[in-house]
Amino acid sequence: MFAANEFKITQIVDNGQMIQMTLIENVSTEPISQKQMIIENVSKKLDSETKEQVMPLLEAILQAQPTVNIKTYQQTQVTIAMPKSRYDNIGRPQVGSTIEINLKKI
Repeated sequence: MFAANEFKITQIVDNGQMIQMTLIENVSTEPISQKQMIIENVSKKLDSETKEQVMPLLEAILQAQPTVNIKTYQQTQVTIAMPKSRYDNIGRPQVGSTIEINLKKI
């Protein structure tokens, strides 16, 4: 199996001889609220006539509830340690730079 993934550098630690980079998957995520999820799920389950009666009541109930945002995707985080010479050979990427890592089972 082969997967090429882009990762954004979030931290670089340089001890002189070794470089340690912390990377997080470069994926855009949209937070979704708990209220939005409840309304969408209830809406899917009801026929149009029942929906007309229930949805205004449900929205009024949910207005009183606090909004809790839920991430819709958990990102992969990777930490890599490499010799400084190899880091120099890949172009000395900095925090905020995006790099590609190829992952495959061999």
